[in-house]
Amino acid sequence: MSGATNKANLQPAYVLHSRPYRDTSLLLEVLTPEFGRVGLIARGARGPKSKIRALLQPFRGLLVSWSGRGELYTLNNVEEVTPTRSLHGDGLASGFYLNELLMRLTERHDPHPRTFSGYVRAIEALAVGAAGPRALRLFEKYLLEDLGYGLLLDHDAVTLEAIEEDQLYCYEIERGPVAAQTCVGGVMMRGHSLISLHNDELEDPDSLQEAKRLMRSVLGWYLGARPLRSREMVYAVVDGGIGWSRDDEPR
Repeated sequence: MSGATNKANLQPAYVLHSRPYRDTSLLLEVLTPEFGRVGLIARGARGPKSKIRALLQPFRGLLVSWSGRGELYTLNNVEEVTPTRSLHGDGLASGFYLNELLMRLTERHDPHPRTFSGYVRAIEALAVGAAGPRALRLFEKYLLEDLGYGLLLDHDAVTLEAIEEDQLYCYEIERGPVAAQTCVGGVMMRGHSLISLHNDELEDPDSLQEAKRLMRSVLGWYLGARPLRSREMVYAVVDGGIGWSRDDEPR
């Protein structure tokens, strides 16, 4: 792809990260359903007469057009589809958590349409509030599946027998659930919680909490030694860019 000219017109997109570039421009990372994560240069977006600066905000549904070669393309046009979602408090932190997760775990130009749809649903749920935690867990589950790290949730990894609701299991990363008494490290979970996550339910607080512990452990495994910085993130426009506190590179 690096040698060919790439063009796209009015692609659905969300800004995951932006930072200042040169005197008046922005470097953007956007999520799209057809092209995956794409790096764009928004020339003049930070200039005093820019008409697009206010549009290039996180959690705002956009249509974007670009052209160019290599890893970074030039943003040619941007239109608003949905206004910025009003996220506050935990919902805002969770929204930036989703963005950082996508920056860390996805590769440019690797499309995952289901991940894009799940992201939109999660942002909408976070804006509502009460449904946010469940939406986060389901987004994490399907992101892992799309990346080839899908979780085994419906049967014992050793015996291959179906998970029983009233049994206690230990989920071993990269293996799956095993009988609790045979556990060597892992996350303890009730069979009910495993089945609930498998069926996209998570309607009761205990299942939701156990699913959170499981996802935190599994994602930590794949993220490696460098932890997520979402909790340190500041929602602010820093010289025209939305990003992390300190001088972090996009990730």
